[in-house]
Parts: sequence; C-alpha cells; structure tokens
Amino acid sequence: MTNELDADDRNSLPESSFAFPRERKEPLTDASHVRNAIARFDQVRDVSDAEREEAFRRIKRAAERHGVNMTETRWQDLGKPSAN
Repeated sequence: MTNELDADDRNSLPESSFAFPRERKEPLTDASHVRNAIARFDQVRDVSDAEREEAFRRIKRAAERHGVNMTETRWQDLGKPSAN
C-alpha cells in the first residue's frame, strides 16, 4: 500500500486537509504526509507568518492524530535540521 496521492486524490481533498489550505500545500492525510509537512515546512513560499502559525497548529494536531512524534514547539523550528 502506498501513501502517495495522485492528482485526482489531492484535488478532491478539502482545504482543511492541508497545512497551508490557501495554497493547497502539505496534505496531512496520514503519518507519512505529516512527517513530510514537518520536513518541508520551510520550503513553502509566499505565505505570511500568520499562515505559518496556523499551519503549525494544523500539523501539530495531525501529528497527534496520526501518532507522529513532533518535538518542535514553534513554527520557526520546522523544516530545520535537528541538533540531535
């Protein structure tokens, strides 16, 4: 079983399924996509700090829902290499 979303799957997702709903970036549909959203957070362009803050909250909720361990406590730390 693959966790990849094809274009039709992605297009059919509601905006609430994305970390960045306006841009439809970083779907949060399963643990694999949540980990991806964390890793790629700083690669999303043309979004405001307020949108990043909201995306961080969405990712945090999705991480809890999908059992993903998330150690970052602020959006500014997402997507950066960990010190460990």
